[in-house]
Amino acid sequence: MKHAKLVSFTAAGAQTAARCAAVLPDFRCERYARTVDLSLSGTSLARFAQQAMVDCDLIVFVGAAGIAVRAVAPYLMGKAYDPAVIVIDEAGRFVIPLLSGHLGGANAIAERLADGLGAQAVITTATDGREVFAVDTWARAHGCVVVDPQQIKYVSGALLRGETVGVRSDFPVDGRLPAHISLQADAESGFAISYDTKAAPFAHTLHLVPRLVHIGIGCRRGTPVERIEAAVRAALGAAGVPRGAVCGAASIDVKRDEPGLLLFGVQNGLSLAFFSAEKLRRTTGDFTPSAFVEQAVGVDNVCERAAVCATGGGRLLCRKTARDGVAVALAERSWRARFDG
Repeated sequence: MKHAKLVSFTAAGAQTAARCAAVLPDFRCERYARTVDLSLSGTSLARFAQQAMVDCDLIVFVGAAGIAVRAVAPYLMGKAYDPAVIVIDEAGRFVIPLLSGHLGGANAIAERLADGLGAQAVITTATDGREVFAVDTWARAHGCVVVDPQQIKYVSGALLRGETVGVRSDFPVDGRLPAHISLQADAESGFAISYDTKAAPFAHTLHLVPRLVHIGIGCRRGTPVERIEAAVRAALGAAGVPRGAVCGAASIDVKRDEPGLLLFGVQNGLSLAFFSAEKLRRTTGDFTPSAFVEQAVGVDNVCERAAVCATGGGRLLCRKTARDGVAVALAERSWRARFDG
């Protein structure tokens, strides 16, 4: 679950913050209200903001915009890293996204809050104001990682000027492309939907990497996380898959308590799925069998079967690669780049 902190400075603001929390059931909301909770009266707002900018997906300031700006300004890292930051007046009349309107989802969250509060969302990003396609918003909505966010300005700038922007995709494209977006155009600026982040089909190329890949991992008991990380890194490199494309990892359920594997998941921010031997045996596909593995855990292959099982029957990108007691395979779930004009 995503994490949000709601900051208020008056009793009226605290009531508005409580109403905001009710509108965000998909967030774990923490309220920071010094006028309501006297234990917070001596808490440093600067220290709070510094921590929240690192820990949170969303920060909502209920109060003056100037307070919010001064609180977060020293800790800004860039649009690819900053959380969504929104400011709301204490009466709950206006909802203004300040940071990460597209990549962080602040604009969409502001619209939700405005609907829930009966307020007016004040969206200031140019693409939204002029109803121009926002490539970073599309990327977020469709599960793509923006590898080089500094290129967004070229794509958005071209669209705002009414110029044609190119798109190249290694994945099937469905639907009607938005205005001024072309699959054939030899444009100066464009975006590439691909695992290949080195390709440069345009002078200004924005790379979007779909998060589709699951890592299947088998390992000996007691394997340290460093060996697992090294084996995964080697498999990704051999397959030409960037780390940003990875969305999960999987193994057999007898490894559910394996410390190195669990730590690998935590360090990489990946959810881990564990499947029974029976479930892995029922997974269909052409897998690399091992009599030793079958004798040990009851199924002839763990890494390939677990990767495919985690994708819901996707295709193997990298078959079993083994090093230092770790076996790794990569599988990709089916996906299409969908546009709605």
